[in-house]
Order: sequence, then structure tokens, then C-alpha cells
Amino acid sequence: MGTHVIKMPDIGEGIAEVELSQWHVKVGDMVVEDQVLADVMTDKAMVDIPSPVHGKVIALGGQPGEVMAVGSELIRIEVEGAGNLRETASVVVAESACEPVSVAPPKVDVSVVAEAKPQAAPVPGVKRSLEARSTRQADDRPLASPAVRKRALDAGIELRFVQGSGPAGIIRHEDLDAYIEQSQQASAAPVAAYAERNVEQQIPVIGLRRKIAQRMQDATRRAAHFSYVEEVDVTALEELRVHLNEKWGASRGKLTLLPFLVRAMVVALRDFPQINARYDDEAQIITRHGAVHVGVATQSDNGLMVPVVRHAEARSLWANAEEISRLASAARTGKASREEMSGSTITLTSLGALGGIVSTPVLNLPEVAIVGVNRIVERPMVIKGQIVIRKMMNLSSSFDHRVVDGMDAAQFIQAIRGLLEQPATLFVE
Repeated sequence: MGTHVIKMPDIGEGIAEVELSQWHVKVGDMVVEDQVLADVMTDKAMVDIPSPVHGKVIALGGQPGEVMAVGSELIRIEVEGAGNLRETASVVVAESACEPVSVAPPKVDVSVVAEAKPQAAPVPGVKRSLEARSTRQADDRPLASPAVRKRALDAGIELRFVQGSGPAGIIRHEDLDAYIEQSQQASAAPVAAYAERNVEQQIPVIGLRRKIAQRMQDATRRAAHFSYVEEVDVTALEELRVHLNEKWGASRGKLTLLPFLVRAMVVALRDFPQINARYDDEAQIITRHGAVHVGVATQSDNGLMVPVVRHAEARSLWANAEEISRLASAARTGKASREEMSGSTITLTSLGALGGIVSTPVLNLPEVAIVGVNRIVERPMVIKGQIVIRKMMNLSSSFDHRVVDGMDAAQFIQAIRGLLEQPATLFVE
């Protein structure tokens, strides 16, 4: 047997160090070639680190949240044959002299221990869920298909609490069913209405959450934010969207509101190039872009991510809709590449049905504008002296006052408003 040492790879783009976000394996696990061992976080994206070999994990080189230099030892795997330890012997010895290799405690087969004690037969699937709560660590990333992840997200279920019965612990639909059944049974038990709750939970700010915190703090510290809110009558737009979906939804795909908003931004930016820009405040250079690369803020299990619809100005309504859907799915499942997560020139953010009345979105630096969308509500409006029910929506947008003047920002949002209220103008060249 030999030892194969995997070092932190050079991810490119001049990156000298990355943050170890989470492990997908632990000491003692058997791994196969191409199995994902860990996630590391750069300034732009989450990157999977796969195994190049088959073998057994014998040492981990860091803890989640630790910033590691490119080239440092990430993991050791025991393999058949000589391994590659000899090639890195001098480095390994030096590192080992400074810090002992940690060894995980022996793995306990929970099912064997449970069977040793007489107990009532549990509801199918409940035993697995109980074991998951006690054995899966908070920073373990559950293995599940996109369909299972979406179903769990829609149901408000944290997958880290669900034990998977598939190969390598993959969570299946039946595992979700068992967890839901158990939760329903637990919720049926009487609970004291005014019982004290003294539970505390400490959650380390690491990985994507740390990057989000750093970027939000940096954006509010460096940019001079100001927000502008305007209401939009989207009654005609919604009628058009419903009509297009009824006529072409089956063949071209269903349209949400987002591709119409992207189209409105593309058209309005023709007259406001100073808003489709990025500001390098260190070099004191504003770069105005002809291409409209729209970042679409997307909520994932790990936090807020912003995949980028490139060249939105060159895409049709349905092409933008398809790209938004594809990128959102890639971001939520952790499959988005670094290129898909960087290079936006303006960002669109929406909380969907939870959009509220007004919001004050934070800029996605180095961009100078972000367009926020609030929910659509029916309200009585006065039109030509008559009170009528209209579908209304607010646009809550923020700008960098260092670059964008208030008048320009207001006129830009008013231009978007005009396009959305008269949706035929979205397609008049």
C-alpha cells in the first residue's frame, strides 16, 4: 500500500489562496476516482475538488473555514501501489513535524448498536432520520439529485437532517417521504404553548456565507448607495405573458416575469450607458459596457448567488428565459462554473412572491446599479376618473451615487416603467 497526497490545486486567475468550504469525506472513508472530496471557495465561485485515485482517506489537511494556500496539502489517501508520497516526501515531512496527523475516531455502526437493545419497531424511515440528526455534521453537504433538492427547498426541509438510503448516502424521494411523515407525527404531539425555549445554536460563518458577508459589507462600505422606488402597472404585461404562454408555452417554454424585465433593462440601457458600467474605485476608472451581462440574484441552499446571463441584448425573450432557468438550476445545485458566476455589468434581483412592497438592494460591486423587483398585487387605481383594479408592482433599485446621478437613475427606472406598461414597445426597434 502507498499514500497519495493531493495538494490544493491552482484554480487559475492568479488566485494564491482559497477557503476550504466543506468536506464531502472523512477519515476512514473509501473514495473512488472523480468522487468530489471537498468544496473550496474563491472570490468568484465554489469549486469542487475531485479525487484522482481510488483509495481510503487517512488524513485531512484543514478544517472548513480555513484559508489554504495553493500547493498546500489538502488530503492523503491510502492507495494500492506506491502512491506519490515519495515525490513530495520533503514537503510532507516538514509539514508533519509541525502538526501531527489527526486520526478520526473509529466509525460506529449505529444500526448494530440499536439492534443490541430491545425497543419498539420504529415507523419505516424514522430510524434513519433520527440517526442522521445525530451523525451528520452541520458542514456536511447532503448528496441528492436536483429534483430532490428542489422538492426539499419547496417544502422548507434542510437536507442535512435527512438520512439518505442510496449509494454513498444519496438522499432519495422515499427518504424525504419518511422524513416528512416523521415530522408530521412529531408536530402532532402536544406542545406547551408558553414553554421556555433556551436552545442556542452557534453557526460558523464560513464558505459561501462568509463570502456573501464580506461582499455585502464591502459594498455598503465602499459605495455611496441610494435607492429609488417606482410603481409599475403590469396589467398589460401580465396579459401578454399569459397569452404567449398559452400559445407557445408547450413548444418554447413558459415565460416568467424575469425575461421581460431583462428585455426592458436591455432596451432602456441604450439611452443610459452610464448605468451599464463597472467602477474600479482603486484605479479610478469607469468602464461602460456595450454588452449587457445581467446578473440574476438566485437563492440557493448555501446562500445568495449571482449567475450571469451573458449578452442578454443578443438573446430573444425565450432565449433569455431558458438561460435564466438553466443558470438558476446550476447555481442551486452547485454546478455553476466560475465563468457563469462572474462578469456581470448590472444585476436583477427579485424575491418573487415574497417581494414585499419596498426593498433596498445592495449593489453587486463593481457594478453601479441593481434593479429590484417586488411582488405583484392587485390594487384600486384611478384611470381617466374611474376606479379600476390593476396589477401593480414596485421596482426598488439601488445605484452608486459616486457614478450615477439621481436624475439619471430616476429617468432610467422611468424608462423601464414605460416599456413594461406598454409591452409592445419592448420589441419595437
